[in-house]
Amino acid sequence: MTQDIAQRIAALADELEEHLYRYHVLDAPTISDQEFDRLLTELQTLEEAHPALKQPDSPTQRVGGTPTSDFPTVRHARPMLSLDNSYSSQDVEDFDRRVRQSLPDEAVEYVFELKIDGVALSLIYQDSVLVRAVTRGDGVQGDEITANARTIPTIPLRLRQPGIDCEIRGEVYMESSDFAQLNAQREADEEPLFANPRNSTAGSLKLQNPNLVAKRNLRFFAYWIHAEGGNQTRHSECLETLRAWGLMVPEHQRCASLADVFEHYDHYAAARADLPYEIDGVVIKVDSLNQQERLGYTAKSPRSAMAYKFPAYQARTRLLDIHLQVGRTGAVTPVAILEPVPLAGSTIARASLHNADEIRRKDIRIGDTVLIEKGGDVIPKVVEVDLSARPDDSVEYSFPNQCPSCKSPLTRDAEEAVARCDNLTCPAQLRRRLEHFASRNAMDIEGLGPAVVEQLVEQGLVKDLSDLYELDVASLGALERMGEKSAQNLLDGLARSKEQPFDRVLFALGIRHVGATVARTLARTFVSLDALCKASVEELEATHEIGPTIARSLYASLPDLPALDRMLYKLKNKAKLQFKMKAEEAAAPPSHFSGKTVVITGTLSGYSRDEAAALIESLGGKTTSSVSKNTDLLIAGEKAGSKLAKAQALDVAVLDEAAFIAQLQEAGVA
Repeated sequence: MTQDIAQRIAALADELEEHLYRYHVLDAPTISDQEFDRLLTELQTLEEAHPALKQPDSPTQRVGGTPTSDFPTVRHARPMLSLDNSYSSQDVEDFDRRVRQSLPDEAVEYVFELKIDGVALSLIYQDSVLVRAVTRGDGVQGDEITANARTIPTIPLRLRQPGIDCEIRGEVYMESSDFAQLNAQREADEEPLFANPRNSTAGSLKLQNPNLVAKRNLRFFAYWIHAEGGNQTRHSECLETLRAWGLMVPEHQRCASLADVFEHYDHYAAARADLPYEIDGVVIKVDSLNQQERLGYTAKSPRSAMAYKFPAYQARTRLLDIHLQVGRTGAVTPVAILEPVPLAGSTIARASLHNADEIRRKDIRIGDTVLIEKGGDVIPKVVEVDLSARPDDSVEYSFPNQCPSCKSPLTRDAEEAVARCDNLTCPAQLRRRLEHFASRNAMDIEGLGPAVVEQLVEQGLVKDLSDLYELDVASLGALERMGEKSAQNLLDGLARSKEQPFDRVLFALGIRHVGATVARTLARTFVSLDALCKASVEELEATHEIGPTIARSLYASLPDLPALDRMLYKLKNKAKLQFKMKAEEAAAPPSHFSGKTVVITGTLSGYSRDEAAALIESLGGKTTSSVSKNTDLLIAGEKAGSKLAKAQALDVAVLDEAAFIAQLQEAGVA
């Protein structure tokens, strides 16, 4: 009897996977949705009655699973590099010339692929079964989201060929119609709308409940494979192999010449709006895998491929109003309020106007018809005014001289184009400061997002940063959509934030000109907040890497402004807070960087500039931004430029990224 049930479960699983493949990959279904649902229900019933017979690659695993509270970080076996990209046909010709110069007297063919505007994902298969899915992350490591990936119907839980150990990479995306439906539902539920399909895809993949991910109708195109014992010799063969294994691959063509590439590009540039998903360009890849290997890689990207982007979408609409937006440092940014217009997969109703000078230069007026575009198909901006459509009663825009939030006078530094509100009690500034304070690179307070911040300020529960640590379950329970569990999670996040080191506390305060790197320098030099507050302008300016502008900003911001001074006093002295207002001295392990002055230049694929600097400093080195006779070592990433040339002229030791990572690994921190 049990054997009969096991055979029926296996047969149902195979039949359902075949139907999923025919429906989603081949777009050729052979049964109705009702019949599919009946088979799936039968399989679910049998598995629930006989849980020992349930297989990890069962089609029932696609409908969701147990919510997770964490996405473990996983290091990629091979870095997930990005592609060089350009909007210029000349750059494509230069790419082709470099390829052919590197492969003299060899025939070169390309594969032309559509560049799906989605989120990169790595899939690991063992014995043909999906065992892990990891986001691109920073290219070196990403988040494991296997449970969420299982819900995507175009990701096979088992490949259609047995015995395969491989890694497959591709793009998760959302079709335009599904995106529109999702935003319509969010609008009906009074939830914030997603900006574009890529944004909604990224958000969906990070949902902690796979059941919700399953409802988002995400899809996956595969474009890369590394298989043990693979016998493919061309990229085009890899794509066909992926298709045979049950995956969707992007539309592609083999091109014998650059003329073929440009012909296909022109076709899709005109037809992209008719596709069911968004593309932001095309990818050009050398077809021969052997040639790809010999062309090699830079620290950031392969030399055998590039992305050729489409021009930004543009649209005309009417400028209804100009609103002023106040940032955490008091900077006031004008924002165009537009008559909503569809553009590149989303409806645009706002665009940045940058500053008063930009408005004056383009003579932008309320009531004008304006041309807008998405820079890089992401950020809307006003390109120009259609003067022929300007109303007869049009008047020149006059930039206000009062803060729109607190009505304090606006000031403007002679060296800046930005107008500022200097009132630190300004509610708009407080909101932005709270968001910055809670951000991942600062105090990293989970649960303190914009919606919660807005309510805390509106209800007067938080008047400065230190008030956050006076909150309790009762006060938080009064906020909308804040149950007891959410309130406790936020309080737990606040408690954990007290363990952040002094340099992150300093960065979190949001002092103008003080980024993460400057905060580390100040923490290392002055050791404590007391010492920093007592420092003179001359002492600050004498600090390595701290110039006159930052020194003046610090001197003005720390002890002399009453609101910040009062807040700092509360942060330092309330026993309940117990912040780390003093740098912890720890003996750095001996390393290649011990006692050396190090400059980082160019682009590193594995680390941000701040992350690399933090690692060097943890190993006893000191980082600076300029090369001089006192520099001991230069870390040279991609496109290192003039600093590399200067270092070589001064006979400064240079490490490329591979050598840098090797030294980190030797020190045990990579």
